[in-house]
This record gives sequence, C-alpha cells and structure tokens, in this order.
Amino acid sequence: MSAIKVDRILECVGLACPLPVVKTKKIIDEMNGGEVLEVTATDRGSVADLQGWAKRIGHQYVGLKEANGVYHHFIRKAEEADRQVDLQYPHIINNADIQDRLEAGEKMSIVDVREPAEYAFGHLPGARSIPLGELEERLGELSQDQQYIVVCRTGVRSDIACQLLLEKGFVHVKNMKPGMSEWQGMTEKG
Repeated sequence: MSAIKVDRILECVGLACPLPVVKTKKIIDEMNGGEVLEVTATDRGSVADLQGWAKRIGHQYVGLKEANGVYHHFIRKAEEADRQVDLQYPHIINNADIQDRLEAGEKMSIVDVREPAEYAFGHLPGARSIPLGELEERLGELSQDQQYIVVCRTGVRSDIACQLLLEKGFVHVKNMKPGMSEWQGMTEKG
C-alpha cells in the first residue's frame, strides 16, 4: 500500500471495545468531508468494529495496515450528502432477561460476535462463536427462521451484527445489552 495522506491521527492503543469506535466517531465529527483519519489500535476487534461502523455510516474504510500487533485503520470521512444516519438496532434484550431465561432452563440460540480469545475466557452457556469479522461469510451456518440473541462485550459489535443480519433477511434477532462486560450470570470457558 502506498503512502496515505492522513489529516488526523487518533491513538487508541491499549483501548478495548467500544472505545476505538466511540473515539473515532468523536474525531470524525470534527473533521471535514474527504479528510482521512488514521486510527491506531491494539484491539483485534477494532478491525471488524471500525469497518462495520464506517460502512454503516457511509464513510470510506480506505484500508488497514498491521505492524507488530498495532492496527492502523484509515477512514475517509464522507461528504455530508453521502452520510447515513447512525441508527441503533431497535430490538434489544437486557442481561437480566437473558439470565432469567437461562436460569429457567430455556434453550436459546446465542451468537457471540466477540473475538475468539474473548469468547474463550468466558461466554454465555451454549453460545456459538462467530466473530463479527467472519459473520457475513458464515451466514450459511445460521437459519433465517431461527430466533437469535447476539452478544458482544458492550453491545456495540452486536448492534453492528444485528444490523447486518437484518440486512441479510434475518428478522428474529435481538441485541443483548449491555453485553458481557456487565454479565453477572453463569459462564462457560473454552
């Protein structure tokens, strides 16, 4: 990749989801249309998070460079006329409702869109791991007739995943918020 002219740089090294996206939104809002922002991050999840967010809003995700565990994301701000409204997925289920349903023995189809390492350290009982960055290519593993609960660490990645699933014809999907960062119930490891 040749040198990219960058107008601003945002340092997110050491920050985890949702902070790289939250900070990127704030900086992008201060920039002019057509300007390029470089975001540096160490969170592997930032790859799918920033690509999904940029696509959803209408910004151009120019590319990614990785060096020594640091991801360099390049995002060109959309011109105002090309921007999309940053909508939140409206169908939400909270942690307490999930915990009550699990404790009652209810079987649920849960899709965990966090990175494999996050999933391995603790996930909801019976949850299936499909990282957000792999979701679109793995849609064939899911049934459009099935009801799904989508979970991530804070509800940001799962929101993006729910919007993608809806766009692909999955209408029985709920986003679990606030996600695993505030989960108090039983977990499985591995």
